[in-house]
Amino acid sequence: MTLAVKSKPYIIPEYSLTGDLLSYQTCGLQYRYQNRGALPPSIPVQLWFGEFIHGVMEEAYKTWRTDPASFRFPWSWEGEIRAIEMNVNRRLKAKGLRRPPRLFCPYDETMNTPGTCPDADHPHKLLASRRAEAAINTWGPHLFPLIDNAEVKLKGCREMISYQEGVHRSNYYGIKGIVDVISSVSIERVHAGNLIHHYINANPEIRAMIDELSSLDYEIIIDYKGMRRPPVYLSQSVRNLTWNAHEWQVLTYAWLRSRQVDAQRPIAGIIFYLNELVPSADDIANLKQELRDGLTDIQPTGRMDKQTLAKWKRGSKKSALSPELREQRCIRLIPITEERRQQSLRAFDEVVAEIENSIVQEMRRGSIQGCWRPNPVEKTCTACDFKHICPAVKGRYRMSVL
Repeated sequence: MTLAVKSKPYIIPEYSLTGDLLSYQTCGLQYRYQNRGALPPSIPVQLWFGEFIHGVMEEAYKTWRTDPASFRFPWSWEGEIRAIEMNVNRRLKAKGLRRPPRLFCPYDETMNTPGTCPDADHPHKLLASRRAEAAINTWGPHLFPLIDNAEVKLKGCREMISYQEGVHRSNYYGIKGIVDVISSVSIERVHAGNLIHHYINANPEIRAMIDELSSLDYEIIIDYKGMRRPPVYLSQSVRNLTWNAHEWQVLTYAWLRSRQVDAQRPIAGIIFYLNELVPSADDIANLKQELRDGLTDIQPTGRMDKQTLAKWKRGSKKSALSPELREQRCIRLIPITEERRQQSLRAFDEVVAEIENSIVQEMRRGSIQGCWRPNPVEKTCTACDFKHICPAVKGRYRMSVL
């Protein structure tokens, strides 16, 4: 009796737009430990708030959709928003994501001790809650009526560039992602005064594409970011990879969406940098530095904004930015053209090829360091749990015992 030899498993690796592309672009070595090594950060501020604000916006939309007439804007924090926040926080806690201290109050009025809050007068509208309230009341009245689908899962498959048989794991790779919102816009049903429609019409490139459409319907790909608007440049001559990667992400979503049978033509992507609506002291300090160095794209044009920013110092109680400027810095429009889509896909192909080559090197050498590209940026390294063993910043950080 002859027994057949079992063939090697054929695995098509899958890569997500946020979990892989953006994480690897931030730092390849950190990506290896956190994503592929399943070693999450010990203080996941960005991770928790990103999940929190996504959940709040999704639940707010579902609540509004049940009865738009009963949920008129603006929403009160204690009346409508607080219950949504608490539900989302409980869900994140069940997933093992705990809120960082002093960012969100998880207690109700029955709690008679301060916990991690300033005092025992619960609930507190801390920074996460102020941002959630601003996000819902700024964009909800204009965005929610346009939403066609929320939390849409997308998948696609592409050829692996630089594939070598017997070396790489597969000659294809999968792309997966979740679009926060797909807005199916009909020119006939957009109400006058819709803020999102105003921004779309104000963009000459997007407006020209709309004018050329044979149909009155088109789609907008929308993504929420629980972060501040990144600078376009890191220095006068160096583009910011994060800025570029966010554009690639939306354009790749558009490519994946266009391959689905029920899709209209996606003509624009919108990224909402929701932290801009309620900037922290660090956010304003970073903005002042970026304005001095000419690194950011949305700058204050009004005299009052310029004056208050020039006078602002840490500890100032008054917000340095006007509501108009915060709104402009929150929204980023990306025209979706075939040329841009192809550029984003090529960029994604190249990042995946780098990751796959690093995997091959690690398998050959049997070690991690030396196979994954570090990216020693001070802000990233300071918050990284692996800085004490990272060869790129060796000796720069001291270990401390709490």
